[in-house]
Amino acid sequence: MRRVLAILFPLLLPSALSAQISTWQLGGSDGLAWSASDSVRIFIDLDSVPGAIQPIYLTSAQTVFSHLDNWSPWKFPREIGYIDGQRPRAWKHGLGDSRTVHNATYLIDGDSTTYNPPSSDLRNFDWFTFDVAVPVPATRFGFFTPPRGFRSDGTPLAEDAVPAFEVSVATEADPAWHGHNSYARIGPLIADVAENLSPTVRIDLPRQYVRFIRWRRNESVLDPTLVVQENSLSGQARPGTIGDFELYARGVPQRVLYLSKIIDLGAEVNFGRLFWSATSMRMADGTLVPAPEAAVGLRVEVRTGRDQDPNIYREFDDKGREVEVSRQRYEFDLKESQGYGYVAGERPGVRASVAYDEDNWTFWSPAFTAPGQPLNLHNGSYIQVKITLDSADFDAFTRLDSLWIEQAPLLARQIVGEVARLDDPQPSGFTEVALGQATSFSYDIRADFAASESGFDALRIRTGSRVHLQTLAMGDPLVPVEPRRVEINDDEFLIELPERVHAANNVPIRIEFTTDVFVFATTFEGEAIDTTTERLPQPIRGGDATAAVSTNSLRVLSAKTGFVNAIQNLRFSTPVLTPNGDRVNDLLQVSYSLFRLPASVPVELRAYSLDGRQVARLSFAPQAAGPQHLRWDGRDAQGQLLPPGLYLLEVALQSDEISDRLLRPLGIAY
Repeated sequence: MRRVLAILFPLLLPSALSAQISTWQLGGSDGLAWSASDSVRIFIDLDSVPGAIQPIYLTSAQTVFSHLDNWSPWKFPREIGYIDGQRPRAWKHGLGDSRTVHNATYLIDGDSTTYNPPSSDLRNFDWFTFDVAVPVPATRFGFFTPPRGFRSDGTPLAEDAVPAFEVSVATEADPAWHGHNSYARIGPLIADVAENLSPTVRIDLPRQYVRFIRWRRNESVLDPTLVVQENSLSGQARPGTIGDFELYARGVPQRVLYLSKIIDLGAEVNFGRLFWSATSMRMADGTLVPAPEAAVGLRVEVRTGRDQDPNIYREFDDKGREVEVSRQRYEFDLKESQGYGYVAGERPGVRASVAYDEDNWTFWSPAFTAPGQPLNLHNGSYIQVKITLDSADFDAFTRLDSLWIEQAPLLARQIVGEVARLDDPQPSGFTEVALGQATSFSYDIRADFAASESGFDALRIRTGSRVHLQTLAMGDPLVPVEPRRVEINDDEFLIELPERVHAANNVPIRIEFTTDVFVFATTFEGEAIDTTTERLPQPIRGGDATAAVSTNSLRVLSAKTGFVNAIQNLRFSTPVLTPNGDRVNDLLQVSYSLFRLPASVPVELRAYSLDGRQVARLSFAPQAAGPQHLRWDGRDAQGQLLPPGLYLLEVALQSDEISDRLLRPLGIAY
């Protein structure tokens, strides 16, 4: 796990930024208050350090349940926008129930006078599942009877002990039990009690991460006798009434969550880099001290948008079709498609689907684990931030003092682009290419301006592979022009235009280039740049840039040609490695191409003797899709030269998502 040190970038605070770039900030002395800007908090401490957030340090002074609010009585909460791990749950039986006599949230609310009455259904035993949203360092679980009241037979509820029960726990959800609605133990038992007479039960356990607790009332010799009457069971309700459950922990949760509100920035802006100031801390003998080597970390995700809501809401019309409606109508005027005792069907007045508004909102960014990196998100006037503070140590955590993001005015109201193959400018759908084969593309760009926007004079296009630039054309009609400067790198290229594009000179642009595609789906992301100012680049959005191309997209897909090996085109610089120290074939250059990798993966080089023994194994840094290479000097991992002979040399990929290997013979001689 990443170790977080105290990090601060004073040169990038608002007072030192140029007039073109400002910052949007959460926390600290100058940013928005954490407490006023959140929509979800899971075990977040807002009070211990002014201007900062950190995990709550859990102690025996307060139950874990009491630190959480907005509990749901459903296994699958029905509220709009529910996401697993962002809301605690307490549900009865398989799916839960919100009716008063079955609502499990009454059993963790800290009020022992609110409870579920014992069941008179003698066929089944009650069971409850509690989800505290994240794993906590649990030390005790327990429950107790209500302090006052009586059963129908006159027994005081305070003496109505549960005679038999079992409790199992789990660190995370497992489909083996979470995917089913019948009773099953969710993990190891921490209690299995056949006879209990105590109204207060406390179960101590060694400190361990626990997220889910499942409690079940078991059969007991103290239960009333079942009486069969006309194919039904009748009798007095089983003994045992619970006023409240309790969970205690000591230390910090394995992770805690802060989710900001959707925040209005007041104007549409471009976004730059993400920064934060954070410190690793440890609780030692009751005192918090800095702990730079603690096994803690943080992850930050960001999304941006151009309106107040990232969702699209729909209801059914009189023909069963889905039509868009406002969130207010969806939430307050429409009924759910099914509920207690009814199924509404697809008709007016009934909720249909909720979809993500991809046209106006970006998806969540990848999780950032180090500050100072560009967001690479589209411009927007709204922003939302998700912060996860991780810990692999019961007593250590990250304190986040502040977080800030660079922002700058737009270069243009909108910049759109679309990509197509030069030989197929109007495909029936997306642009499709053969993987690993050089393909010529057109990249058309069109901008819209307001009078105050400064425009741009350069473009950066990310293709994932090295390109051969063919033509830059500008104007209406398009005319080939000479770029002012071109910079080509392994996965992107920069082209400076011969003239500035702005409101008074808003000309179409086309770039033609050749490159290889190595993944099943890729996006040729681009951005417009103003080289004359310190304004931030503006991303190019996929859209209708020209009538000559029909894709309206920057997406490129591979043609459907069946299975594709992840490693191809394995080549050696020499068939015989001669590590004699004479600089002739002392090093082997291993070249190959990687395909269909969604992200970089670790690479290994392995050497085998002809009898199949592995004689060398070396690990290399993760590599991404595209042409790759590595070098080998004929030594094993201990630095020893392999004896002369014939070997099989293997390049292998190892990751959870993908694994592949490719071998070729190689000779070693002296």
